[in-house]
Amino acid sequence: MPGPYKTTAGEYTVDSIKLPDYPQAIEMQGLVVAPVGAPGRRPLAVFLHGRHTTCYDPADPDFIDISWPCAPGKKAIPSHAGYQQAQQLLASQGYVTVSISANGINGQDASVLDLGAQGRSSLVRSHLTRWADWAGAGRDTAPDIVKAAPVADLSNVFLMGHSRGGEGVNRAAIDSLNPPAGDTIPTRWKIRGTLLIGPTIFGHNPAPDVPSATILPGCDGDVSDLQGQVFIDATRGVSRGAALHSALYFVGANHNYFNTEWTPGQAAAPAWDDFRATDDAVCTPGTPTRLTAAQQQTAGATYIAAAAHLFVGGDRRVLPLLDGSGVRAPSADPARVLSHAVGGERTSFVLPDGATKTSGAARVCKQVTKDETQGCGPDPQTHFVRLWGISEDPDRFAVALSGSGTVQPAQPVSLVGSRDLALRLIVPPNTKANQFDIAVTDTRGRKAQLGSVTLDGLPATEFVSALWAQEVRVSLPRHGIDLRQITSLEITPRSSGTAWLIDAYGWNNGLPDPRPGPLARVDVGATTVQEGDSGTKTYQIPVSVSGNREGTVRLFIGGGQGEFETRLVTIQPGQHTIELPVQVTGNTRWSWGEQHDVFAKAVRGSVAGAYGGGLSVLNDDPAPEITVSPATTAEGGALTWTVTSSAVADSPISVWGRAIAPAQGQELSTVDVDPQWFKANTGEEALPARPLSSTRLFVSIEIPAGSLTGEASVPTVADTEAEPTEYVHVKARSSVNREKEIDLVGSVTGQP
Repeated sequence: MPGPYKTTAGEYTVDSIKLPDYPQAIEMQGLVVAPVGAPGRRPLAVFLHGRHTTCYDPADPDFIDISWPCAPGKKAIPSHAGYQQAQQLLASQGYVTVSISANGINGQDASVLDLGAQGRSSLVRSHLTRWADWAGAGRDTAPDIVKAAPVADLSNVFLMGHSRGGEGVNRAAIDSLNPPAGDTIPTRWKIRGTLLIGPTIFGHNPAPDVPSATILPGCDGDVSDLQGQVFIDATRGVSRGAALHSALYFVGANHNYFNTEWTPGQAAAPAWDDFRATDDAVCTPGTPTRLTAAQQQTAGATYIAAAAHLFVGGDRRVLPLLDGSGVRAPSADPARVLSHAVGGERTSFVLPDGATKTSGAARVCKQVTKDETQGCGPDPQTHFVRLWGISEDPDRFAVALSGSGTVQPAQPVSLVGSRDLALRLIVPPNTKANQFDIAVTDTRGRKAQLGSVTLDGLPATEFVSALWAQEVRVSLPRHGIDLRQITSLEITPRSSGTAWLIDAYGWNNGLPDPRPGPLARVDVGATTVQEGDSGTKTYQIPVSVSGNREGTVRLFIGGGQGEFETRLVTIQPGQHTIELPVQVTGNTRWSWGEQHDVFAKAVRGSVAGAYGGGLSVLNDDPAPEITVSPATTAEGGALTWTVTSSAVADSPISVWGRAIAPAQGQELSTVDVDPQWFKANTGEEALPARPLSSTRLFVSIEIPAGSLTGEASVPTVADTEAEPTEYVHVKARSSVNREKEIDLVGSVTGQP
C-alpha cells in the first residue's frame, strides 16, 4: 500500500564513463523519485533495466535498433523510465529511488564475453559512488533533484534488476562484497538485498550472502527457461547459508510488461508482447491465467516493495510473502504468486548429492547430464538449466520419485530447534491434488508420520516452463523420535505419478542476519595467441584468485571440440592464480583457429566474478583457394558439382548459396528435379512448375577437414518431351572467403 509521504521526481545526467571492452562512453543518467518531508537519511533503491533496443525514430513506427550512440535524428529509448509505479510506491514509503539508464551497455555488449554483466555492475557502482559523494561532502554539487530528495543512506541500499539488469545488480553485489584484485571502484555502501525480475544468470554465480528475491514470469517469452531459478538453487552450501533467497513464480506474467517502456500502449517507442504464441491456453492475452499489463505491473511493484521492506527495513511482517509460507499479497490481486525459499532460518536436511542414498521408488538423479538413464528427465529448464550449454554438471542432483521412496542423507541430521519440515517438490504441470504422506526416521529406527501435503501442478502448455518446485511443510513432532539424529525422509504418493524432490529443510519462522562470510574469489580471464607454423608451445589461461581464503570451485575446461572436462579445485589462502596450461602446436594449414573455453562455478567458500574466459588460438595461415567446375548431366542423372580446395585445411570448409536465374538458356524448373529431394531442400512442393530461382532452394557443400574436395548433387528426372538444354546457376560464397563469389553452374541435356 502507498505510504504516508508525497513524492517528487526528476532526472539527472552527469559525465559519462568509459569502461573496458566498451568503445563508446556509457551514459550516467538516472530518474529519481523520492519522498517529500521524510526525516533523516533514507534508504536508497537503485533500479536497472535489462537489454532492450536502444534507439527509435519518432517519425517511423517501424524503426528500432540496438546501437549506441543513437544515429542523428533517432532518440534513445527511455527504458529506465519504465518502473515509475514501483518507484512511486517505494518513495511514498520513505525510500529514495533512482532508475538508471543502461543503453550504452545494451548497444555494445554483444561482443563482450560476459554479455555485459561486469559492465552493468560497474555502471551501478559508478552511480552508487556518485550517491555516496552526494550524501557527504559533495552534497552541494549534487543535481537539483538529488538535493530536493532526503539524503540517501548508503548503508541501506536495495537493488532491483530486470532481465540482464538482474544479472548486473547481482554482479554489483558480488563486486561490492568481494571485489576483484585491482578494482578501481571502492565500496562506500552496503547492499542489503536484491529483487530480480526474469533475470539471466549466464554464469550461474549468484551472490550467496546478499538476500534476494527472484520473480519468475510464468509466460516469459524472452528468458523462457526461467534460468533465474539459479539465483536460489546455486547459493546452497556455498557460504554460511543465512541469507534468504526467494523465488516468486508469477502465473500469467510475461517478460516485458514489468517495464512500461517495453509495453505496447504505454511505451514511447515501439514495444511488443514477448510471449509470441497466439493460441496458447495459458499465456495468450485474454485467457483466464494471463495477466494484463496493469495487473502485472501492480503485482511487480507490490513484491518489489515487499522485498525492500524485508531486506532493508527488516519488516518481518512481509516475510511470509517471500519465504514459501503460501501467503500472497492482497494488493497484488488478481495475480497468482507462489513462493519458495532457501536460507534464512532453515537447517539443511536433504540436499541431494552423490552420497545421498535412496530406496523404493526414489532415485537420485543428475540435474544436468547427457546420460538419460541417470538424468532427472525433464527438459533442461528452470531447476535443471545448464551453464552455457555444458551437458555435464557433477554437482547438481535431485531425487526422482515414481512411487513411495526413502531418501537418506550421507550423515544423520539434527532438526532440533526446527518447527516444521519444509520440502521443495515438483509435480507435473496441469495435474490436480497430488497428495504425499511424509515421514522421517531416526538412528534408532523410530519413524514419525508427519502428515500429508497436497499440490496442484502449475498451469502449462508446451511453451511454458512450469516444472518448478513448490514449497510444502509439515510439523515436526516434539516427542517419540530423536530429532538430533534424523537419518531418512520417506515420501509416499497416494496416487501414481511422477514427482521430483529438490531438497528438504528444518524450518523456523525468522530472518537471521545474513552474516556475509569471507569468500575466495575466482576470475577467469581471456587471452589470444597466434598458432605459429611449427613446434609446440605452452600457454596459461589466466585464472586469478583473490580474497586470501580457502574455497572450492568447479572449473569446466573446454578442449576445443565442444566437450568439457571438469576439475574441482581447492583454493588455499594466499593463492593468487590457478594453473591451467594449454599446449598449442603450430602448422601451415588453414583453420578456424582453436577456442579453449573455461567457466568457473563456486562450490564452497568461494564466489565466481568473471566466470568465463579461456584461450583463443588464432589461425595465421593463408586461406586456400576454392574452385568449382561446371556440372553437366542428361535428364534422369545427377547434376554433381565437385568443389576443390587448393590445400588441405584443419577445419571444414563450407560453400553455400541460392539459385539465381541463369545468364543464358532455359532455367531448370521444379518439376525437372526429384520431388522428394526438392521438398527436403526447400520445404516446398514441386507443383506448380516454376523456375528454381523463384524457390527457397539452398545448396550447401562441405569439404571435410583433411580433404581437398566436397560434392553436392541435384537429382533430375527424365520425361518424354523434347526439350532444349536447361541450366541452373547457384551464386555461392565460401567460409574461407565470404567476399568472393563462387558460381556453381550446371546444365541438363534433354530429349532430342
